[in-house]
Amino acid sequence: MNPDYPLVAAPPRTRSLVLGSTSRYRRELLQRLQIPFDVAAPEVDETALPGETPCGLAERLALVKARAVAHAFPHAVVIGADQVADLNGLPLGKPGTHERAVAQLRQMRGQTVIFQTAVAVVCLESGFEESSLAAVRVRFRDLTDDEIENYLRAEQPYDCAGSAKSEGLGIALLESIDNDDPTALVGLPLIRTCKMIQAAGITLLANSKVRS
Repeated sequence: MNPDYPLVAAPPRTRSLVLGSTSRYRRELLQRLQIPFDVAAPEVDETALPGETPCGLAERLALVKARAVAHAFPHAVVIGADQVADLNGLPLGKPGTHERAVAQLRQMRGQTVIFQTAVAVVCLESGFEESSLAAVRVRFRDLTDDEIENYLRAEQPYDCAGSAKSEGLGIALLESIDNDDPTALVGLPLIRTCKMIQAAGITLLANSKVRS
């Protein structure tokens, strides 16, 4: 070691970002931030635990998904997310079929449903781990059977918790939406996500320029 040349600290590692979800809706939302990211399937069991509440299920699964993907990408900042529709304490997941979607919408018509949307951010190398829950209160109109059938045939939202796409024709099913993070109902609360990934080491707006 030459004492005439002081040691210089190595620059911090530029962390990559990984979305631990195969949801195209979450991928499209994250693309709004205009930063590069990879996508990886979390491969976790999404079965609810005995007595688990909808909000508890959503937040646990968001963390489990982020942790699972983080083990494959230990140097990266990993986002996990989950959403569970909460009808008076009853969890409603993705219907998967037309018949289940009909049953869900019949249950929800005229009711207020809380869409519990959780996001978690994990980085194994730095030890960062944080999660947050965005609860979105949605009031459904008193839908007729014909309206339900016509909507489902038109949009086929069988991969959406609660059987409705608020960003599409599903908005016509609703009376009101009450939340503090506008994209949460679609599946990823971007305000919370931005806050957490920045805390984990991801830089946003790095190349932004002020326009006169």
